[in-house]
Amino acid sequence: MSLSVQREIVAKYWPDLLEERRVEREEKGLLPLPRAERYDQVVTRFSPNPDCVLHLGSARAVILSHDYAEKYSGKFLLRFEDTDPKGKPPLPEFYVAIREDLSWLGCDPDEEFIQSDRLPIYYDLARKVLTLGYAYVCECLPEDFRARMSAKEPCPCRSRSPEQNVERWDRMLGKQYAEGEAVVRIKTDFNHPNPAVRDWPALRIIDTETHPHPRTGNTYQVWPLYNFACGIDDHLMQITHIIRGKEHLTNETRQRYLYGHLGWEYPETVHYGRLRIVGSVLSKSKVLAGVRTGEYDGWDDPRLATLIALRKRGITAEAIRRMIHEVGLNPVDATLSWKTLYAHNRKIVDGLADRYFFVSSPLEMTVSGIPNGFTAKIPVHPEHQERGYRTFEVIPKNGVYTFYISGNDRKHLSEGKTVRLIGLFNVRTISSNGRIDADFVSESYEEARRLGAQLIHWIPGDDWVDTKVLMPDNSVNIGFSERSVLSLKPSQIIQFERYGFVCVDTVDETLMVRFAHT
Repeated sequence: MSLSVQREIVAKYWPDLLEERRVEREEKGLLPLPRAERYDQVVTRFSPNPDCVLHLGSARAVILSHDYAEKYSGKFLLRFEDTDPKGKPPLPEFYVAIREDLSWLGCDPDEEFIQSDRLPIYYDLARKVLTLGYAYVCECLPEDFRARMSAKEPCPCRSRSPEQNVERWDRMLGKQYAEGEAVVRIKTDFNHPNPAVRDWPALRIIDTETHPHPRTGNTYQVWPLYNFACGIDDHLMQITHIIRGKEHLTNETRQRYLYGHLGWEYPETVHYGRLRIVGSVLSKSKVLAGVRTGEYDGWDDPRLATLIALRKRGITAEAIRRMIHEVGLNPVDATLSWKTLYAHNRKIVDGLADRYFFVSSPLEMTVSGIPNGFTAKIPVHPEHQERGYRTFEVIPKNGVYTFYISGNDRKHLSEGKTVRLIGLFNVRTISSNGRIDADFVSESYEEARRLGAQLIHWIPGDDWVDTKVLMPDNSVNIGFSERSVLSLKPSQIIQFERYGFVCVDTVDETLMVRFAHT
């Protein structure tokens, strides 16, 4: 019985089994958020730097933050953290690309913020902590400060009065310092065991004449660093739960000092382990460098785990969501294989993808002794007859007709061996040196089963479409596909029978597709 028939029987006689399994999966995917009951409304956020497209690692923060907000009927915010026009310069196209990726994932934000629009807010709070004496303007050389920090010794700038620090702050805003000459530091504990926590930098000067910001140009010279802008925004945006990687544990420690100075309550934090996908690059810096040097053919290069590359290969957003839910909030580092993602995707697309014939590295097979013309009617999908059929006309000349078959099927065509051309008839190989010569045997499918004949797919020798398949390793498989593929649309996911699932790239005189998985 087909899978759909089996499911109908189970649904009729044991529906509770299906329901119990469904609930079990959902509960396993999203465990309760810690202390969610303390808040009237759960608010989460995703806060990318728009200096690159999103990849599979980014999807974890997006999906978990969005889906937990949805689970608790809360709010999910998108916040572009674009306050480093020199070190990690944002680019306009990535603001757009990230929005598109979130929409494709089904994670549209309830609100959007852009930090480069919020400089006056950061300036006001910088002045406040300076006035309160919890911060200071440091004019030390970076190497001198690091040496003192390592020795747990405060620098001379730390002892200045709030009035002296505010005066220097005004000079920073007035562009009276050059880049690297002054930085605002948040006071912490100089005996803290982690040197990175001791008096961490909050705002610095960037020469925006040389490194203009794509949205604000050279309007601002003083820019907040990550922990200052992020810490302030999480409070002002009323974030209740921060869901992020455990590499941010030190950042939490830094930000808690700022929160303490300002009398704020720190949000709940959930830190998950690192996610690694075997055989893929999840480092933004490596992806950026690879695209810029030409190592990769663009953000959608099939060798990359960027969301746009996965989308173009036919990997669905729901498959990614299921995999992320499986990993969940686990604080332990996780290593996943592509097989895991493919297994989820296969379950989703198997019932959706129409079937077509494609022969890779085509071989000619000439069949003799065909008694008459044949019409092959092959279902578009074997479990959905309502979708109709693909029709092939095989009209022999003097009992002879030439087909194209896949080069991989040569191994089934030793002399005297009988195979069945799917949906058509049975043939026996006469010669398999170079091209394939065969004789017609019978039309009976029952005979093919009795003989244990291998089923192979085929393309009419007088009617085909040139086809190119872009593989995950960026190689290209060339072959022929059946004429009916010309009705396909870009981004449509189909299955080439006995080959694998692919996603349509372009349809013209030549069909271009990207391979997803078997």
